[in-house]
Amino acid sequence: MESGKSAMRIAVIGGGPGGLYFAALAARADPSRHVTVYERNAPDDTFGFGVVFSDETLEAIEVGDAEIFAELARRFVRWDDIDVHYRPTVDGPSSPVTSGGHRFAAVSRVALLSLLHKRCADLGVDLRFQTEAPPAAELMASHDLVVAADGVHSATRTDFAAHFEPDLDTRDCRYIWLGSDKPFESFTFDVRRTPHGVMQMHAYPYDSGGSTVIFEMRSDVWAAAGLTDGNAIERCGELFADRLHGHTLHGNGSKWINFTTVRCGRWSRGNLVLLGDAAHTAHFSIGSGTKLAMQDAASLAAHLSSDVPTALAAFEAERRPVVLSTQRAAQASLEWFEDLDSYLGQEPEQFAFNLLTRSRRITYDNLRLRDAGYVSHVDDWFARHVGAAEVRPPMFQPVTVGGLALRNRVVVSAMDMYSATDGLPGDFHLVHLGSKALGGAGLVMTEMVCVSESGRITPGCTGLYTDAQRDSWKRVADFVHAHTDARIGVQLGHSGRKGSTKLMWEGIDDPLPEGNWDLLAPSPLPYKAASQPPREATVEELQAIREEFGASARRAREAGFDLLELHCAHGYLLSSFISPLTNHRTDHYGGSLEARLRFPLEVFAAVREEWPGPMSVRLSATDWHPDGLTPEESIAVARAFATAGADAIDVSTGQVVSEERPAYGRSYQTPYADRIRHSLRRDFPDLRVIAVGAISSYDDVNSILMAGRADLCALGRTHLWDPQWTLHAAVDQGHPMPWPPQFAAGARKPPTGRG
Repeated sequence: MESGKSAMRIAVIGGGPGGLYFAALAARADPSRHVTVYERNAPDDTFGFGVVFSDETLEAIEVGDAEIFAELARRFVRWDDIDVHYRPTVDGPSSPVTSGGHRFAAVSRVALLSLLHKRCADLGVDLRFQTEAPPAAELMASHDLVVAADGVHSATRTDFAAHFEPDLDTRDCRYIWLGSDKPFESFTFDVRRTPHGVMQMHAYPYDSGGSTVIFEMRSDVWAAAGLTDGNAIERCGELFADRLHGHTLHGNGSKWINFTTVRCGRWSRGNLVLLGDAAHTAHFSIGSGTKLAMQDAASLAAHLSSDVPTALAAFEAERRPVVLSTQRAAQASLEWFEDLDSYLGQEPEQFAFNLLTRSRRITYDNLRLRDAGYVSHVDDWFARHVGAAEVRPPMFQPVTVGGLALRNRVVVSAMDMYSATDGLPGDFHLVHLGSKALGGAGLVMTEMVCVSESGRITPGCTGLYTDAQRDSWKRVADFVHAHTDARIGVQLGHSGRKGSTKLMWEGIDDPLPEGNWDLLAPSPLPYKAASQPPREATVEELQAIREEFGASARRAREAGFDLLELHCAHGYLLSSFISPLTNHRTDHYGGSLEARLRFPLEVFAAVREEWPGPMSVRLSATDWHPDGLTPEESIAVARAFATAGADAIDVSTGQVVSEERPAYGRSYQTPYADRIRHSLRRDFPDLRVIAVGAISSYDDVNSILMAGRADLCALGRTHLWDPQWTLHAAVDQGHPMPWPPQFAAGARKPPTGRG
């Protein structure tokens, strides 16, 4: 405190680990502060059993208060292994897979709270147990700072909901926290099919004589099993008796609940701030609740050297990105467990890898650092699984698409270059695509090639609506075939309502100031308020467009392309027929999903008549809009094209409506590919699924492929950054991939440092 200022008065609502840790740190940093903690329960009351800490959290605790860390360290139980037990059939054997090197530490929640109580008392914190906190507004008037650490059901957050703008996302699965007198020796997952449906247990030790045990399942499975709060201990003990080995389960006010993800638009109001679960939650399957609350506490305490408004702003600016990242990982984990049933066709090795990497925070390379023997084991399995003669990283295993053999599973994604003249590809396209093919990818895709002049997005888009364009594309395809082992695919599309716009770097999706052409769409809805309005296409105009697609497919065959992809994504013409947001027709091309699919499937058939080779379809699996395509509909769309004869589904998302709200993040579109692949694999075992979208490292590619989330990965911007990305990835991983003879001298990394 500055000289002459009165001591800071701080009130903490809630005596969980986050609130107590903050109180201790705040009092330790400035003993003159008056810190009061209000806790409605008695000091020896606790809910839950054990708390898991990562090395990162432990390091932060040690920096924040070495005494707390030392006391915790004396109580920790530590272990390295994760055991995954997997029983995909009701009567089948359970297959265990072990991965090591994970470095867990845990302590009982009772011990943690007791330690924090003592530390707070030693530092002069006023701990008021069995005491309801006064209303937050009253505390705000009498204190310099009020910290609401009152949990997921925060009354403080509710009282000021209009300001904090909470978004509460409650999920379907039921789960319950129990304890056991069995000291599990590892972090143990047990996923099994029961007569009632798929259930999962995960357990971890917290001291030498006890473990936390969590059971989770979909609500329909929970109901079918006849589970209640009253019989949970007995029934779960029976269902997982073989994993408990005669040990018992016990509760502590335990009830079946549905997980709620809490997100808030704001975390502070005046001198009031939310902390931990009051501000945000993340699914328990990544063990983050106590960790996030204690990290919040450390950050808030560290910023209190500033005035309160500055401190709260700095606290939220520092913590919000970290929390959002954790919540994205937790959401991926949550949804993975919700979809457990779809993965029970995987073999044990792949299922375990899939589970371990479900949040996308643990990856193929990360697992290799932790347990190289485990990754070697799954590499061996993957080679056998795909029928390969050689063990190598998954991305370098060959694959076939509709009979087309590819040397690896890396695809250079279709990327519009806006560099054509009158639809004619030129030297730029030869160098652009030729350099990508020389760079080692198995398949190189053209940009969206338009089937008519009026179907272009911009004046710089390429086409296949003239023989001259065909001949120019043949020059590109011939170069790829003559000088590389890559294959080249063409993506055919029609801009629909998103046409007649400026080049990307002049104003993406902005209409041309002059020289516009008429736009056709399923319904007369402009893409943006300032966009050029389209006309609703007549049945006769749609017939003409079908014929244009067929003629372009014929030219693609004559040009020598190896694969053809039909662009049904990103709000272009065929995509806009599929989405209910953009198709408001009342004829047989609008209404139900079956009707909305009719025209795209007619175009697919017209292309198929002219194109006998392998064919893929690019889809937007979500519109990122609450009234858009549902997850079930996206699977139905993919199924319809697979039934029509597609050899691959290229799964993208969004760009259908301008008011979309995408959930961006690393590999953020991969879960949609994953869901489609696992929904269709039984009926279409030869269908290939391509993942795309913010995949930027070979570690991501290997992780996606090994987990079975896709069969190939398409990377766009990564190849713009480094046209030889695949060759460089091979060198980095020690894979002896052939280089073009002209480049062979560069096949070894140059030495670093000055010459």
